[in-house]
Amino acid sequence: MEKLIEGDFDITWAVPVFVRIGNGFRERIDGPRAALEALIYRWPSQTQSEYAIAKCRCSDAIIHHGSAELARRTFIDAAVAAEVFS
Repeated sequence: MEKLIEGDFDITWAVPVFVRIGNGFRERIDGPRAALEALIYRWPSQTQSEYAIAKCRCSDAIIHHGSAELARRTFIDAAVAAEVFS
């Protein structure tokens, strides 16, 4: 039997986070879903502890209705550590 994971994929942050990943264009990240997609598919450095924490917090905000603000703060920490915070 397959297990259905329910989550709130439409959570947005009051204040977006801007990053520059890869091509150097400034990109707006509006919430944990967009942050998680950036972390999983396009992040330049996946070995830093900040990366793992941000990934976990963003997932938690989506799947378990955790703190979206905590996810935002940890995403910013990961962006600063990876030198993509804009």
